[in-house]
Amino acid sequence: MNLSRRIWLTGASSGIGQELAHQLLAEGHCLALSARRAEPLQAFARRYPDRVLALPGDLTDSAQVRAIGAAIEGQWGALDGVILNAGTCEYIDAQHFEAALLERVVQANLISVGYCIEAALPLLRRGVRPHLVGISSSVTWLPLPRAGAYGASKAALRYLLESLRLDLAAEGIDVTLVSPGFVDTPLTRRNDFPMPLSWPVDKAARQIVRSLDRRPLHIGFPALFIAALRLLSLLPARLQFALGRRMARTPLKEG
Repeated sequence: MNLSRRIWLTGASSGIGQELAHQLLAEGHCLALSARRAEPLQAFARRYPDRVLALPGDLTDSAQVRAIGAAIEGQWGALDGVILNAGTCEYIDAQHFEAALLERVVQANLISVGYCIEAALPLLRRGVRPHLVGISSSVTWLPLPRAGAYGASKAALRYLLESLRLDLAAEGIDVTLVSPGFVDTPLTRRNDFPMPLSWPVDKAARQIVRSLDRRPLHIGFPALFIAALRLLSLLPARLQFALGRRMARTPLKEG
């Protein structure tokens, strides 16, 4: 991305989002940064006072998202890009299924995205070569144990963005879906299972940033991990079930 662009980046206080902010600012772009925690965003604003809008807030609260959108409009009047990166992950314990967990994850990973898109689209329509980018997950290619809430939210996000891509094409708004594999972030460090082919966060962010100029329909990495998941997703349902069951932490009861 060479020419300076006005970009709204969510989930910018840590992990992939924070590293995306570092790299996009190094390229000269102007960023509106959102996340729950204000201090990391304000640190960017202190370092780049003319190019960073620190706009903290709870993106699961529609009123706060509307206020963020209004603040961006007041400062810039338009957006050239939006990178919807904010999200969370919680794992389901099927022995003690909690619907509230599902609600929390879907609210954070899907509904909040809807609030952001609602606020962003009028601004993108006034922007230069507008580009909407959403961070999904490679887990959507194959069901995995305990990942029901996270996977369902990210699969829904995938469908939402791929459907919107069709509807927004006539307006010249490009839509890119990003499907990372495992990335070393504060969120994934809480995982208590192996993470094959995990990438450092700076490498993941660099892969995203350097791909955006091409405006691809999809950015997925690592390539080998994505290819393996997609091949496994083509297996017959019974074989997929057998594979997933072997990975399950608690064996199913017989009889």
